[in-house]
Amino acid sequence: MKLTIILGFVLMADLFLILWAAVGLVQEKRLFTSAPKDIQLKAEDHRERFPGQRRIGWGLLAVFATLYIGAYIYGGYDGIRNGFDFRQFFIRFLIMSYMLKAFDIIVFDWYLLTKSHFFQHYYPETEGCEGYHSFGFNRREQLIRIALYPVLSALLAGLCVWIRGIS
Repeated sequence: MKLTIILGFVLMADLFLILWAAVGLVQEKRLFTSAPKDIQLKAEDHRERFPGQRRIGWGLLAVFATLYIGAYIYGGYDGIRNGFDFRQFFIRFLIMSYMLKAFDIIVFDWYLLTKSHFFQHYYPETEGCEGYHSFGFNRREQLIRIALYPVLSALLAGLCVWIRGIS
């Protein structure tokens, strides 16, 4: 259980780093698709503040995406090594996913979007957008993901049990 919680925190830190690399370094509108619509409309592509900024941002996004996937792979590997059954794998992946979703909702959607001015720092042209006051703007998408996590956790658990069986 301890490793499951640690991997959940790794996913949280990694998701924040993904957001920071996308918003702070890559700074392209096409990465703003999950923001409220009025913020998406006002956000502009920005010139690089220093040479290679976007290249560094894309590189970091690749590293952080690999770390994200790696956390789930390591959780599966550890479970295989320790003889987890389907239920143990399922619970591990579900806890990791729900920890990440809670972090997403509380830190990204509530704190960073509505309280901190994080996005306005990198996209000052969006200052004053109504979307910064609309906590819950993506409620439907969040509920869909929350409903899908048990299915995805079951699929990952089944894959891990199958891999354990053939090794």
